[in-house]
Amino acid sequence: MRRVNGLAITLSRAIVTGAPPAAAQCRLVQAGIFCTFSSSNNSQGFAQSIADRFRKASPSVAGGVAGFSAAATSLAQDAHAKEPVQSQKFLPKDVVLYQYEACPFCNKVKAFLDYYNIPYKVVEVNPINKKEIKWSDYKKVPILTVDGDQMVDSSDIVDKLFRKIHPDNCATDSEEERKWRGWVDNHLVHVLSPNIYRSPSEALESFDYITTHGNFSFTERLVAKYAGAAAMYFVSKKLKKRHNITDERVSLYEAAETWVDALKGRQYLGGSKPNLADLAVFGVLRPIRYLKSGKDMVEHTRIGEWYSRMDTSVGKPCRIRE
Repeated sequence: MRRVNGLAITLSRAIVTGAPPAAAQCRLVQAGIFCTFSSSNNSQGFAQSIADRFRKASPSVAGGVAGFSAAATSLAQDAHAKEPVQSQKFLPKDVVLYQYEACPFCNKVKAFLDYYNIPYKVVEVNPINKKEIKWSDYKKVPILTVDGDQMVDSSDIVDKLFRKIHPDNCATDSEEERKWRGWVDNHLVHVLSPNIYRSPSEALESFDYITTHGNFSFTERLVAKYAGAAAMYFVSKKLKKRHNITDERVSLYEAAETWVDALKGRQYLGGSKPNLADLAVFGVLRPIRYLKSGKDMVEHTRIGEWYSRMDTSVGKPCRIRE
């Protein structure tokens, strides 16, 4: 039991990474999809309080783990081509992404790499000991190395890659793009956590995916699945209150509708093709698409058509499987 409690504390502390400096410090570990902590002096006390509640509650989590749907989104008849291969001035030989599979900020970077046809390797970081990134002074994910050069912070990584691909373009994005990229980091990710961990069964569904894809030993997988789901169920309630969310699903639906309204009838925010804001929203939403929260979002809002277009435009992952 002591080991379980210790892991629950670790998970709740390590729960979301990659948020911009001075904003929410996010470490969305394999052990916690889309949970967002604000960086504050009492974060350790908060994590401890969650662990204490977990010890006292000993919740019995009912309802089986919902299987991840294997069905793919239907592709539009008029398939949108991916962005052409990157500039001849930017042909990296070795791109490596250090990540947590379900981290929204890591998925922002992956959406960019996939869209621009940049092959990359993935190193899955163990959220408990983080031994895979001990070589770096930066102790969060994503970390991207490009021919040995380290890049950190998802938005900064995207900006630097964009400038390398478009060396003649002085600005990485327009004022409209900056506004909506900021909205993703400062609003959308905060709405997701309370939805993904809304109920014990949804928390278990998320952790079933996390522990299946994460870098865990057999023992860690078992402990993380149940201890992590229980801990994050309590954490999500705290986050719901912190971000003034009354109804989780309503907030998610409102965020989806807000994004569709921002398109103003365009196929993408970028017009005829995705821009950096489109890629950011898509990247953050892609891991939840076939979770219950993601299915509900597509069913009850107008975001489905845009998501399908983006799924086609971004195309298959450019990840190199070793």
